[in-house]
Formats: sequence, C-alpha cells, structure tokens
Amino acid sequence: MNYIETKTVADYVTENIKTAHIFKKHGIDFCCGGGISIEKACEKNNVNFDELVSELSNLEKNTSYLNDYNKWELDFLIDFIINTHHKYVEENLILLKQYGDRVAKVHGHHYTELLEIKELIHIVAGELASHMKKEELILFPFIKKLVNAKRDGTKVEIPNFGTVDNPIKMMEEEHDKAGDIFKRISELTNTYKTPENACNTFKALYAKLEEFEDDLHQHVHLENNILFPKAKLIEVSL
Repeated sequence: MNYIETKTVADYVTENIKTAHIFKKHGIDFCCGGGISIEKACEKNNVNFDELVSELSNLEKNTSYLNDYNKWELDFLIDFIINTHHKYVEENLILLKQYGDRVAKVHGHHYTELLEIKELIHIVAGELASHMKKEELILFPFIKKLVNAKRDGTKVEIPNFGTVDNPIKMMEEEHDKAGDIFKRISELTNTYKTPENACNTFKALYAKLEEFEDDLHQHVHLENNILFPKAKLIEVSL
C-alpha cells in the first residue's frame, strides 16, 4: 500500500492548507469527515481519483509560513484560533441572524426553505457561542498548561475532567453537529445559489452563509486535525 492510499484527506490539508480549496471544489469534507483516504473520499463524492491526485500533485508545495499551521506551537495556534476564527464567528453570527430573520420575513411565504434556514441559523448560533466559551475557559487553558509543562519539564495537576481527551471528544461531537447543520443549510440553498429575482439582502444572506461555512471548515480542521491530536500526545508524554 503506497503513501497516497494511506494518506487521509485531513493529512493533505494539515500538510498544506491550500489543498483545502481543491477538496472543497470537489465537495469533499476535509474537516469533520477528513479522516478517510482520498480514494474513499472520491468514491463517496463521485470524483475521479486520478484527476484529484493530479490536482494535488500539481499544487505548489511551498506553503507560506503564515499558513503552515502544522508547524506552529500549540499555544500560538490557540491564540490564532481565538483571535481569528472565534472572533469571526462572534461577529458574523450577528449578521447571519439579522439577514436570516429579514429574508425569511419578506420572502419566506414564497421560498419556504428560508424559514428552516432561519431556525438553523439561530440553533447553530446558540450552540457555537456555548461551544467557544467552553474552549476558551476550560479546554484551551488546559492545553496551554500542557504546552508549558512540556517546555519546563514539569507536571500538570490532573483536572476535574480527568484527561484532555474528555473535553476534546465533547468538542469534536459539537463540531460534527455544527457541520451537519451547515450541510443541511447547503442543501436547502442548493449550495448557496440564489433565485434570479433575489434581492440584495437575499444574496447577502447566501454569500455570508457560504463564507461562514468555509471559515467553519478551516476552524474545525485546525482543532480536530492539528490542535487536539497534538494536545493528546503532549499529555501522554508528560
């Protein structure tokens, strides 16, 4: 079995974030569902395997150091996630709720899917707000303690949640829930295609939803495929 056959979708994106754009183009989930081989991903999404391998091979290998997340120290990566992705979520959920409420009120009688989209936006907004607080107040500070303990050669007190794997499992489950909500939104919007007669607010809603989903995918990828596995390895090594 060669390297391409054993390498997962998540492995590709971890090594080079630019590959995320190729996977997205082909409708392949690289964050929550990224733990499968590209061969299986191609079968699942009806993508030509040889074509995908060719695209990945031709992609420029030199990743900018600013985007080479896999080489960052975990405490630096955590700060990046909070200041970039958590901040984005907080700011843009407000816009999404405003757009969703407005468009559903004006056009929901004709485009009934907008009523479900509005409800899904409010659900995911509440879940992500709670999720990020748990990360910022509980999980991330403990991972930083692990990082510092490894640097200093010291020990870390066992937390009340036992092992870092416990809150990580909870966060991963919540990532899956948010991902499922956006899969449903993507279906309802026909992958964010607005009707021909859509008003500007209607168009803005779909554009913002697509942008938000893209950010969520990268956000989850950084945590599920880089931060969390490395945090577990550090804890085991102490």
